[in-house]
Order: sequence, then structure tokens, then C-alpha cells
Amino acid sequence: MKKKECYEGEVIRLAFPNKGIVKVDGEEDAVQVKNTLPGQRISFQLTKNKQKKKEGRVLEILARSDLETEVPPCPHFDVCGGCSYQTLAYQTQKELKRNQVEALFHGVCQDFPQIACVDSPAVWEYRNKMEFSFGDEVKGGALTLGLHKRGSFYDIVPVRECQIVNGDVRKILSATVDYFAGQGLPYYHKMSHEGYLRHLLVRNAAKTGEILVCLVTTSQQEVDLAPYCQRLLENDYEGKIAGVLHMVNDGLSDVVRADRTEILYGNDYFYEEILGLTFQITPFSFFQTNSRGAEVLYEIVREYVGDVRGKVVFDLYSGTGTIAQVLAPAVQDGRVIGVEIVEEAVEAARVNAARNGLENCEFIAGDVLKVIYEMEERPDMIVLDPPREGVHPKALRRILEYGVEEIVYISCKPTSLAREMEVFLEYGYRAEKAVCVDLFPWTRGVETVVVFSRIRIK
Repeated sequence: MKKKECYEGEVIRLAFPNKGIVKVDGEEDAVQVKNTLPGQRISFQLTKNKQKKKEGRVLEILARSDLETEVPPCPHFDVCGGCSYQTLAYQTQKELKRNQVEALFHGVCQDFPQIACVDSPAVWEYRNKMEFSFGDEVKGGALTLGLHKRGSFYDIVPVRECQIVNGDVRKILSATVDYFAGQGLPYYHKMSHEGYLRHLLVRNAAKTGEILVCLVTTSQQEVDLAPYCQRLLENDYEGKIAGVLHMVNDGLSDVVRADRTEILYGNDYFYEEILGLTFQITPFSFFQTNSRGAEVLYEIVREYVGDVRGKVVFDLYSGTGTIAQVLAPAVQDGRVIGVEIVEEAVEAARVNAARNGLENCEFIAGDVLKVIYEMEERPDMIVLDPPREGVHPKALRRILEYGVEEIVYISCKPTSLAREMEVFLEYGYRAEKAVCVDLFPWTRGVETVVVFSRIRIK
């Protein structure tokens, strides 16, 4: 096979994350192609041709899979890069994820326990955070605001009818693009680094209905944004806008961030409720993107942690302290100690714990790798909820050296967990039980919780 040549083949299975293994007629080597489903026949371009790994980019779906039984409810599905599984029945896509995760983990540990996959309480309009980009759908086209076209770094698909966010978010999206299209303001071009409009970040709460709107621009123009803010406030929402912010970002990378922030209306935070606790959330606070699904996830974590009355629990990579605070009542006269590198998140965790009347929570700002070497207190139980790329290798070994009886690991990227599972086995731990929680319906993502128990030598 030659790189950049076009081929046809059948997708024989799916590996995590959403890489179809394609068998090409007359070829023994399998090629990994993203955004495909088992049973599809596709044409693709070979983009990587190495002895142990061949990858391709799908060009056309020539024949649908027998698994594809649904008409996508979202009109943007065929071109938008946000969702992957809308042509599948919900239970089918959920089972597909479960099979991928199970095969991945069994490849590391043959006696890994069977995995169930728990439903999301809501499968549509569940996302509480969306980052939209300004741009054009085709080069030189009209201003649009939406998500990246599938497989494209530049083209932006308008997603006014996106089905994984609620109606309030869709109204804000439409009002924003309509307003700025009328103003004739340019969007920021990634190549020339010129332009004004960059991103729209919208966060909303499932329980309180509060909404935070953040417009991200460059500093290249001075624009009166009061009329835009007023335009947003005039809309009729099921929830209510808690704040409208203007963030200035002159960085070169295409990420949502703020060099400085101006409050146009209200506050720079909003409130959400999880399992009877109240959390203050700021624009960049880590918080699960599926609020009702997070309640399911945290109930499972609380069940897996078990009886920890009077014990010391480390919540490492604690973010805004949601897990620590969910566990705090179960610890009773013990302590939960959270460690998180983002100081803003740690401060939010402290504020939230005080608001919730939890006095047995402590939050430390710092890199887990450094902090755990400095802490004098030893844990009885450890909960890990690291970022997507997992735990730093040195930090993981230090954590396992504590020798606690059980570690509960929460992962949003199973491939990272699979890599680290080998180290758990090396230190005498085995996977006791595991479950997937479908926090991201119709997309490739899935949350996984695994309990590792230390093997006792008789």
C-alpha cells in the first residue's frame, strides 16, 4: 500500500477510540480509519504507512453498516465533528463503547472483570458546556459560529439545531452569530492571526437553570459590546442568564482562554447542584459536562469507595472538589484531602466546601507529583480522577507505594488507564470491579470507573 493513495475496504471491527479496523481486498494488513463503524464499506486515503501501524482518512461511506438503523435527529450530523454515533440506536452505541473498553482492558489484563455500561439519564440536550468557534463554512464565505467540520481544522459548521445542548444554548448561539453578522466584524484567522471574533463559551446548569455566556475576542478592535449583551438578555429562556463576560485572548493557539475578562452583566460564575450539594462554577472550572450523568457517576464512586468512616481519603486531581465533597459525609469524622494544580479550582473547592458546610475537607494547590512527596499524612484510600492523559509515571509509582488496600480510578480516556494498568499489576494490584458510565451519548467518549485492590499474599 502506498501513502496518500486511495483504497476501498470493509470495516471489520472498532478499536478504541473510534478507529475502524479496515480490511482491504487483497491486503493482509489492517488500516485504522477514524469516524467509521463496523460493517461499513468505505473509500479512504492512506495517511500513515508504517510496518506496525497504518492509518487512513475516510473519503466516502460506500455502504452503510447493518448497525445503522436510525435517521440522525440532528441536521448537522453528516458534516459536524461533534457526534459520531447518531445513526445507531442508543443501546447499540452504548454497547459499542462497552465492547471497545472491555477489549482494550482485556488486552492488558486477561482476568479483567466484566464491564457494564450505565445509561446517561438524558441522552439529548445533556451537555452543560460548549465551546463554539467563529469562522466560515467555506473559504471566503459568510460569518458563521459553530463547531469544526469533521476532519477539518479550518471550516466551521453552523450548528443552530445542535441536539446535545438545550434550547437556551441554541438561542444564545443564534442570537450571537446573527448580531455579529450584522455588525460586519471579522473573525480571527488562524493563519494570518488577524481578526476580532474567536469563540463563544456557554455553560449552563441542569438543576438551577443558570447560564454563563463568555464571548472571546482579540484586542485588535475596540467594540462596544453593550448592545450585544442587551440582545442576549432580551431573549426568552427556560433558565436565566447569570452572567455575560467578554474575554480577550491574543494567544496564537486555538484554545479558549482569557488574558483578561470584563463582566458585561451579572457575575463571572453560576451555581449547579449535584447530589444535594451546591457548587459555584466559573468559566474554566473543571466540572463534568453532563450534570445529571455526573450524579450517576459520583453515586457509583461513593458506592465503590465503601465504608470510609474515620479514615483519610486522598482525592488526587480533585479539580473543584466535587468528588471530595460527595465523599465527605461518608468519611464523617475522618478527612478528605484534595490535591489539584489549578489554583483557581482549589479556591473554588474551598468556597464550595464552606458553602456546603463540610469541615472535613482540605484542598491543597500543587502538582500531585510534588505534593505527595511533601505530605506527612498517609491515606487509607485513594481516589484518582486525572486529566485525559492520565497520571504522571513518577506520581503513579509514588501513589502505589502507599500500599493502600483499594484505589478508585475514574478515567475519561480508557487508553490512558490501560497504559497505567500495567503499573498497577506490577505493584501487586488487580482490577476488582469496573463500570462504564455513558456521560457523552452519541460521541466517542465514555467515562470509566475501576476499583483496584491490593493482592494479599497468604
